[in-house]
Amino acid sequence: MAIVTARPEPRPGVLSIDAYVPGKSAAAGVEKVYKLSSNETPLGPSPHAIAAVRAAADHISYYPDGSATRLRHAIAAKYGLDAGRIVCGAGSDELLNLLTHAYIGPGDEGLFSEHGFLVYRIAILAAGGTPVVAPEKNLTTDVDALLARVTERTKIVFLANPNNPTGTYIPFDEVKRLHAGLPPHVLLVLDAAYAEYVRRNDYASGLELVATSDNVVMTRTFSKIYGLAGLRLGWGYMPAHVADALNRIRGPFNIGAPALEAGIAALADDAHIAASVAHNEEWLPWLTREIEKLGLSVTPSVGNFLLIHFPDEAKRGARAADAFLSARGLILRGVGAYGLPNALRLTIGTAEANRLVVAALADFLRGGDA
Repeated sequence: MAIVTARPEPRPGVLSIDAYVPGKSAAAGVEKVYKLSSNETPLGPSPHAIAAVRAAADHISYYPDGSATRLRHAIAAKYGLDAGRIVCGAGSDELLNLLTHAYIGPGDEGLFSEHGFLVYRIAILAAGGTPVVAPEKNLTTDVDALLARVTERTKIVFLANPNNPTGTYIPFDEVKRLHAGLPPHVLLVLDAAYAEYVRRNDYASGLELVATSDNVVMTRTFSKIYGLAGLRLGWGYMPAHVADALNRIRGPFNIGAPALEAGIAALADDAHIAASVAHNEEWLPWLTREIEKLGLSVTPSVGNFLLIHFPDEAKRGARAADAFLSARGLILRGVGAYGLPNALRLTIGTAEANRLVVAALADFLRGGDA
């Protein structure tokens, strides 16, 4: 007999999912706020992308191109890819969710590392699957730990490389070793949201692995270095059969016309991207050095953010530091939900913001007033 309820109820398990909580963006009673909680670029979007959005506003009574044809071909031309194997989404988050819903169901497992992106767990649970977590070594993905947890029920392995919130990465040889150890039915999803910032000779985003494999997908975003977070735009490169599956279940007009036009313009502005990289290359090591001089530990990062570790003491811990910094209008990201309760994630900001953070941390550790 069917159970009758007094109101519509979500299917079992939905209400037990912990919702994703974004980084804070405001501080009460503070006149000027420096948002350093969401890894947004301090340089903002390309002026050409802004112009493209304004031009697109004249045509928003029309549906956008449901196939994102021009954007896919622009991405393909930039990276030398097959446009037919590119799928675009409302941020790479949508693609991660689409992949999970396409390949995971009740009884299936999705695997990711200990401090991996929170969206993986949410997507797996939302699809009715079981999240499986592999421990890390020194806050870095451990390939052997991942492979040890692969079972016949594993359908997807998520690898954020570089990883958020730690900023660590694994070399491409390790990515290939991970792939070689997976059964052919397991989909390896390489989340390369921060790939454009990495300047390591042993790193690769995974495009060549996708090109030569039937079970590898790479996702990218326009939210970080391209500065289009507010438009929600991402893309993925994948085998043709995976692209076919995603195109069958994604929304028919999942990306708005302004986002499509902004993405095309942003891709073409090499000078703006170079400036963003140069800014990060200057301030990432500077912040690391200056914060370590204060006696705090910083996890080495290849992204546009740092993970700062605080003492396990109430008055000098991460929670107290977060409150102190917020009172000065400096908004960082608490990462307790990632299993890192004594750390804060700091986005590389403007020169002004970066210097203010270091000064504020020095005052905090000295026991000064906010």
